[in-house]
Amino acid sequence: MRKQFILLLFLLGTAISFAQRSKTVTIGILADEASVENAPLLEKLQNEITAVVGQDAKVVFKDPVENNFDLDTAKANYLALEASDVDIILAFGVINNIALYQQKTYAKPVIVFGSVNSDFIDLPEDQKTSGINNIAYIIAPLSYSKDLDAFNSLYEYKKVGILVDDYLPEALPIKELFDTYFADKDATYTLINLPENGDISNVIGDIDAVYLAGGFALSDAALKTLISTINENQLPSFSANRKQDVEKGILATNQPESNIDQFFRRLALDVESIVNGTNPSELPMLLEYKNRLSLNFNTAKEIKFPLRYSMLGTVDIVGGENNFISENAYSLLDIMNGVIGRNLGLEAERKNIDLSSQDVKTAKSNFLPDVSASATGVYLDPRVAEISGGANPEFSTSGTVGLNQLIYSEGAAAGITIQENLQKAQQETYNAAELDAVLNGSVAYFNALILKTNAQIQAQNLEVTKKNLEISEQNFEAGAAGKSDVLRFRSQLAQNMQTLIEAGNQLNQAYFTVNQLMNNPIDTEIDVEDAIISEGLFSNYKYQDFYDILDNPKLRPNLVDFLIEEAKNNAPELKNIGYNLAATQRNYRLNSAGRFVPTVALQGQYNLALSQSGAGSTPTAGIPVAPDGVYNFGLNVSLPIFNQNLRNINKQTAKIQEDQLNIQKSNIDLNIETNINALVLDLTNEIANIQISKIAEEAAKESLDLTQNAYSQGAVPLIQLIDAQTNYLQSQIASANANYNYLLASMQLERAIGYFFLLNSEDTNQAFIQRAQAFILSRN
Repeated sequence: MRKQFILLLFLLGTAISFAQRSKTVTIGILADEASVENAPLLEKLQNEITAVVGQDAKVVFKDPVENNFDLDTAKANYLALEASDVDIILAFGVINNIALYQQKTYAKPVIVFGSVNSDFIDLPEDQKTSGINNIAYIIAPLSYSKDLDAFNSLYEYKKVGILVDDYLPEALPIKELFDTYFADKDATYTLINLPENGDISNVIGDIDAVYLAGGFALSDAALKTLISTINENQLPSFSANRKQDVEKGILATNQPESNIDQFFRRLALDVESIVNGTNPSELPMLLEYKNRLSLNFNTAKEIKFPLRYSMLGTVDIVGGENNFISENAYSLLDIMNGVIGRNLGLEAERKNIDLSSQDVKTAKSNFLPDVSASATGVYLDPRVAEISGGANPEFSTSGTVGLNQLIYSEGAAAGITIQENLQKAQQETYNAAELDAVLNGSVAYFNALILKTNAQIQAQNLEVTKKNLEISEQNFEAGAAGKSDVLRFRSQLAQNMQTLIEAGNQLNQAYFTVNQLMNNPIDTEIDVEDAIISEGLFSNYKYQDFYDILDNPKLRPNLVDFLIEEAKNNAPELKNIGYNLAATQRNYRLNSAGRFVPTVALQGQYNLALSQSGAGSTPTAGIPVAPDGVYNFGLNVSLPIFNQNLRNINKQTAKIQEDQLNIQKSNIDLNIETNINALVLDLTNEIANIQISKIAEEAAKESLDLTQNAYSQGAVPLIQLIDAQTNYLQSQIASANANYNYLLASMQLERAIGYFFLLNSEDTNQAFIQRAQAFILSRN
């Protein structure tokens, strides 16, 4: 009997418990407008409420009821919900706020979500709840005045355009608010009704800044149009709504990243309290969170907004979806071609080629005729002229034309051959300089990329430190940590700021180097496009195939041998040695057997008496007189017998030079073999680094997240969090640099073999790859 009684009690308790858990709460929602874009937010709110209420009740949501920004409709909607079967009413939007404020009494629990800016709410400092039966307000620290102060701290605007939803000026005394705010300011403002499509191009006028005070419900397309219009006009902008606006291209905001989540959690907790019997009048009104000033770096660059180092400690720098690209954003190929076309060092080397061409012309000119003409006027003592018999008059003028034509000279012929070889050697000197310049451009490009990535990572690390500082402050306020933790992170924040400033300056120095190599004005604003293995320009870099060969101990020596052979075939340094050898050997032959070859030249002259006068100008009768014009021709053959032993000395000198060049050739061969082997090993290391650093970065990120969470709960000491942050920073840098270092090592290898893939056609590159494959297979 007793067991039956106990069983009955158990079943009764179970039934009562089940009945309690199965209680249904119906929630009605009042909204000014329920757009498609806001549907995900509504779903997120419903999920949050359901999760928080849990097993206390089954929550049923009614479809949102819209008022379309009409106050009478808002009042009617509220009364209709109040008369329905809903248990709790959630109200959103300015119009609903006003309607409920005018209602005064509330038959059912109502939660009003703070869409009204706090500038319009004047509460006593000690008032924490509404104190009105069945209504709770959630008031967030949204303030137009504080936003405008923060905006002015970033940019001292003169006339700001304030964008508001068209219904707002009629619903709230917004004009009076801004009139009061700007009454004692140097700046002015103009109210602009925000069009539904976001296009404000016709109403911008003379404003120099934009404050987005409305537009929370704008569609994605309209917001994109709005942001594009603002940025195209290079207007600094500030949003009152959310950080996501900044991520989409607005310049700045004072709203933190997670306020929506915080709002929804607060709403859910209030609903849970009401379900459990708490009167809404007893629920806290104020929703506290810290404002965080955020700025979009890409937008700042696009609108040429001046960024100050002093911002780094107080402003969160974010990227953005607009991904601004500088007008002078260079890829690696752009820099390669720019260096070849505009580098001053290469331009000077090209002049050396022109000068060597002139030397060839000079050498060849020895076989061109040498024609000269002269005129002579003579005045002779008349006493002498008188007795000359007409041969030497007192006054006479004459002209002479002379011709010298070298028919053959071993020295002149050798000079042509020598100068032609020296010209070809000079061309190879230029080719080597061009390869070096292209490599220098590649190094400058990857250095800029590495420093750019380092600056980005240092900026992210600064944000991590800000977050850690925030956690330490929360722990200190909760009594879970000492003030020393807060001071430690403040100190680290200052150090991180300094590191970020240095990283930015180093990046600018790298840009200076790129500008110098490309003969740009040094202060030209440039950027460098990212380089990713197997993507973009490097899509034809057979990374995996190359890795497979390098990772195979049997194939790697064959690849090295092929690369050494290609390098020796292509090396301009070896070709330069070859042409210098040819010139030296020709000089040697000139001073050995060539000294026995005679020099043959043709000479001619024509003389013409132009005029004769004065004493002795008349010939004596009977004496023959030479004609006015006379000529002569001669053939000259010369052979040096002994030229102060210079021939033997020059011969010996040429032999020494030949030996020297051969030694240099052997040294270059050895250097090529050493460099190829070393660079292949470097590539092997970099490939391994790519794999390892990626794993290390992922592990370090997970470790940092876990350590931050543990520190926020007081489970780990400060030093462990700092170690986790430092480890993540270092692994980020190593992972980012591994990709660039591999590509840089590839560029260095291409310079060593004298062949840059990016500067050659696809067909030529395929032919190179086929040669490599054939060579490697032939060795197996």
